[in-house]
Amino acid sequence: MATVRQPNAGGLRVISLRTWRSNVIFPQIIFFDFDGVLVESVEIKNHAFRKLYAEHGENVVEKVLAHHMEHGGISRVVKIRHCHLAFLGIDLTDEGLSKLAAQFAEAVEELVSACPAVKGAIEMLTALRAGRRLYIVSGTPECELKRIVARRGMTSYFHGVFGSPRRKEEIIEAVLARHGVAPSDTLFVGDAMTDYWAAQNSGVPFVGRVAPSWPNPFPLGTAVIADMTELLAFPDVEQPLRRPKEAKSERIKANKA
Repeated sequence: MATVRQPNAGGLRVISLRTWRSNVIFPQIIFFDFDGVLVESVEIKNHAFRKLYAEHGENVVEKVLAHHMEHGGISRVVKIRHCHLAFLGIDLTDEGLSKLAAQFAEAVEELVSACPAVKGAIEMLTALRAGRRLYIVSGTPECELKRIVARRGMTSYFHGVFGSPRRKEEIIEAVLARHGVAPSDTLFVGDAMTDYWAAQNSGVPFVGRVAPSWPNPFPLGTAVIADMTELLAFPDVEQPLRRPKEAKSERIKANKA
């Protein structure tokens, strides 16, 4: 069952279940992270980082993995540059960075193209694409991401598939501006704090995907789901899209009731 934790007292802006329901009763746009949200590829990426740094010893590998997992959703290029400088004392040249990024891509693209979808992801996309604009917003390099999405036969579900080097906030804000949609009439579904902050900084309601075996990285008060079957369990998220003014009017009436 989808859950929302109690609000915290630490000053973070969090979204209660009541507010979340009000904001996304008729979401016009839904943004999805890719790895760990639509496909079960998180361990593939973890293994690729382990392989990339194995020659430097287990101590370095553990530091790299900790950094990678703490900064999920950030471009691998940024992570590799940081890890080499912070943990190896190596300031990579652009050529050296490109070679390492290419090794990483070679290790993951085939596997991510073939790995299982998150439970309920395809059914959820099929149900939600009618009357809505669905977008992928990922830290994976955009060209690689588009190839993977195409190889998985998922391209037709989305109005756009976007990845690095652009930041997620930039992508979200560009999409909102293009369509003239208010942030409160959208939703972001992600699995990392990078996704959470991209949504918060853009004013977009957020739902976190936390698999049963994963620790929950999100602040108290964040709506979380175990898989994509639960996204459709939120009230009215699957209903046909209404005109924005009509939806806004109904929300105002509900708030006055």
